[in-house]
Amino acid sequence: MTTTSLTPTARAATTPAATLTGLCDGAVHLPGDPGYDAARVPWNVAVDQRPAAVALPRTVAHVQEVVRAAAAAGLRVAPQSTGHNAGPLAAQGLSDVVVVRTERMRGVTIDPTRRLARVEGGALWMDATEPAADHRLAALHGSSPDVGIAGYSLGGGMGWYARQLGLAANSLTAVELVTADGEHVRADATENRELFWALRGGGGNFGVVTALEFRLFPIETAYAGMLVWDRDHAERVLRRWADWAPGAPDAVTTSFRFLDVPPLPTVPEPIRGRSLVVIDGAVLGCDAEARSILGLLRGLGPEIDTFGRMPARALPRLHLDPEGPTPAVSDSTLVGELGDAAIDTLLEQVGPGSTSSLLAAELRQLGGALGRTPEEHGALARIDAAYAVFAVAVAATPELAAQGQLDAERLTASLRPWSTGRSYLNFAENDVDVSTGYDASVWRQLKGIRSALDPDDRFLANHRVPRLFEDGAVTP
Repeated sequence: MTTTSLTPTARAATTPAATLTGLCDGAVHLPGDPGYDAARVPWNVAVDQRPAAVALPRTVAHVQEVVRAAAAAGLRVAPQSTGHNAGPLAAQGLSDVVVVRTERMRGVTIDPTRRLARVEGGALWMDATEPAADHRLAALHGSSPDVGIAGYSLGGGMGWYARQLGLAANSLTAVELVTADGEHVRADATENRELFWALRGGGGNFGVVTALEFRLFPIETAYAGMLVWDRDHAERVLRRWADWAPGAPDAVTTSFRFLDVPPLPTVPEPIRGRSLVVIDGAVLGCDAEARSILGLLRGLGPEIDTFGRMPARALPRLHLDPEGPTPAVSDSTLVGELGDAAIDTLLEQVGPGSTSSLLAAELRQLGGALGRTPEEHGALARIDAAYAVFAVAVAATPELAAQGQLDAERLTASLRPWSTGRSYLNFAENDVDVSTGYDASVWRQLKGIRSALDPDDRFLANHRVPRLFEDGAVTP
């Protein structure tokens, strides 16, 4: 009896995904192709996503042909720009999924007169913040320059101006996308209004985004920086910050971090390899107002104080988030208060003497505009919590990943008595109950809109909104 052994490429040619070969000017990669492994790797390289194919479109027409060909082949489509939040997508199984990576679609246009930016679906924040700053304008960007604008904005988006100006999702003025039938549509305040509402907070459930338009703000500089102490001072600093944060003016947005700085030669000597506590953030206001707002924190005598007037173009790198592909594991939660008992719990987990493997345990200051419903908004109008907690560890090896995930989940579990029970999905890098990201009425509306626009379940988002008729399920 004779058997035939197929090469990986030959085996791929027998799959439904083989019908996509040649699309996007040849930039479609199947398992076994030379370019497949490089194309499938997301920004978070700890996530092992193995889709049926990866497409790298350059144009709207490319996206349309991929969506239509995938439908004809019985495959689903998962939009992805950078893959910072790739974990929940990979957890759903990708054997029948074409991942559409929009990383080659990064065009940016700034309209300084109308204070608007138009960016293609794969643009990163650094692509937009730099040209906007040339016109003395700023966007509601996040704390990392290489995060994709689309994923960040569709999921909410909160950065250094958030307590004054709200979520980035609600600064969107239009979204262009390819829908399940392969049509290219625009959604804004007058056209496809229900879809526009759903996109502002509903994530990548409704199509492949090819462009976004959003408001820019006349911010040329901000009073921003960081305050740094040794971890031995964690208790007094955290208690002061937790007492100060709830009543702080909307003009200031900060974060508090327990930070273990890697012993790398690229890290400045004063902080290299040390365990620290860090408060960083920005104040929108004059220097005198900012100094007054920060006075209570500065009164604790930080070892390092970099707060001062700085150009807005520098703020995307203020948080010192890693740039470029990075292996990481994490967990997150939202808490409604940070009283003495919660602070004691945090200090037990990551305070002085802790053996936790976490690179950082962070609390983002919420409230202000983030806690109010704006007049014009999408599916995610506000975040009903006082703090967002995000715990992250480097996952350079499987062993480090396992320990880091355990420590991250241990931290968030310890805070469960103060949890709101809700999720901020942009920080949820694991498989979660997606319905916890929304009010019950909003969740029903999102499912209804998804049912109408994608009745055949063609699109797969990292945080999936199911269709109404899926037996009332709130998770896939």
